[in-house]
Amino acid sequence: MRVRVLGVDPGLTRCGLGVVDGGKGRAVRCVAVDVVRTPADADLAHRLLAVSDEVERWMDKYKPAAVAVERVFAQHNVRTAMGTAQAGGVVALAAARRGLPVVFHTPSEVKAAVSGSGRADKAQVTAMVMRLLNLEVAPKPADAADALALAICHLWREPMRARLAEAEARAAEMARTHKARLAAAAKQAKQVKNPGAAR
Repeated sequence: MRVRVLGVDPGLTRCGLGVVDGGKGRAVRCVAVDVVRTPADADLAHRLLAVSDEVERWMDKYKPAAVAVERVFAQHNVRTAMGTAQAGGVVALAAARRGLPVVFHTPSEVKAAVSGSGRADKAQVTAMVMRLLNLEVAPKPADAADALALAICHLWREPMRARLAEAEARAAEMARTHKARLAAAAKQAKQVKNPGAAR
C-alpha cells in the first residue's frame, strides 16, 4: 500500500513543496517538487494568500494522505521566524479544511531521518534526498530539497510514532484496569475484615 505525503518547508519568500510516495519498507518515490515564491515588497496578506492558493492547488492535484511541515525553530532574525510561522499556519489551515493530518517535524528530526545525523548540513541533506529518490539533478533551491526531506521523514517516522502512541494508550488502559482491580480488592478486604461496614 502506497502512502502519499506533501512535505512543506514554509517561508514567505520561498516555500518549498515536495510530494513523495512511500511504499513497502523504506522505498520512496518523488512525485513532484517546486518552490512557491512571493515578492518581499508585497503586502503580507497577499503573500500569505499566494502561498495558500498554491498549497491548496497542490493538495487538490496530488491528493496527499498527510502533510508534513517543518516546525519553526529559534532564529536570530525574528522577522524571518514570524514569516515562516505564518506560512506554516496557512499550510496547516489548508490541510485542516480537507481533513488531512498535519505533523510538524523539527529540522534535526528531518536531518536525522534522512541522513542519519541531526547535525547534517543542507548539502548533505540534498545529497541524501537525491540518492533516496534516485534524482539525477538536485532540487533547487534548498527549500525544494528540504520539502522532499520532510515528506521522507514523515513516511519513515510516522508508522513508528503511531505504534508508540498505540502502545502508550494500551499501557495507560492496563494501568487504569489494574488500579480499579486494586481498589476493588481493597474494598473487598475491608468488608471481610469489618462485615458490619457494608450494611
